[in-house]
Amino acid sequence: MPARDKIIVALDVPDLVAGKKLVDQLFPYVGMFKVGLEFYTAAGPAAIRMIKERGGKVFADLKLHDIPNTVAGAARALVRLGVDMLNVHAAGGRSMMQTAAAAAREEAAAVGRPAPVLIAVTVLTSLDGEALRHEVGIEREVEEQVVRWARLARDSGLDGVVASPREIRAIREACGPEFVIVTPGVRQAGADRGDQRRVMTPAEALKQGASYLVIGRPITAAPDPAAAARAIGEEMEDVI
Repeated sequence: MPARDKIIVALDVPDLVAGKKLVDQLFPYVGMFKVGLEFYTAAGPAAIRMIKERGGKVFADLKLHDIPNTVAGAARALVRLGVDMLNVHAAGGRSMMQTAAAAAREEAAAVGRPAPVLIAVTVLTSLDGEALRHEVGIEREVEEQVVRWARLARDSGLDGVVASPREIRAIREACGPEFVIVTPGVRQAGADRGDQRRVMTPAEALKQGASYLVIGRPITAAPDPAAAARAIGEEMEDVI
């Protein structure tokens, strides 16, 4: 897979106009666009349709987490919109993940589309070990909890997980070479970490075994987003 196709740009923007501008600038240099809570809440399904109309791929990063029936309905709706990747939260448990996976694949077959890549969120990259223990109330170390949820996602029929670059190697060892690992918290050397605590450079993340890299502000907040995306892709190509 070329470097371009491993880059997922996070469109954390306030409206459709800002999203369109970035997609038009970046489409030649990235393989997929992430529509998260901010953009989806602001623009709704139009955000996904806009990207698909321009030929782009969409990762619907909505972290679905509810009772199984509700999550299944949301997954079906996202499949009908044509998303290429979607996620649920592993904390929702086995039944929720199994039901979501079955619903997404059944809907894809019904509408004649390829099934999206189905992944589970593990521990958010904004959390470190202290926050996980003292705020969330999970006594395990971050890596142990991430691997536990990754195994649960795999055993529930999902294709992979979202996890910080610090846990890539442990997940790869636990879940095998075909398991998809989508990695946020990627920053070039010397870049501002923002609210991310567990970070790594693009080259380091690929060497650890990441399948896709989610990159937001280092590209979207750059003076020239297209040039930033191109530079990151070149750095990744050296590793690939």
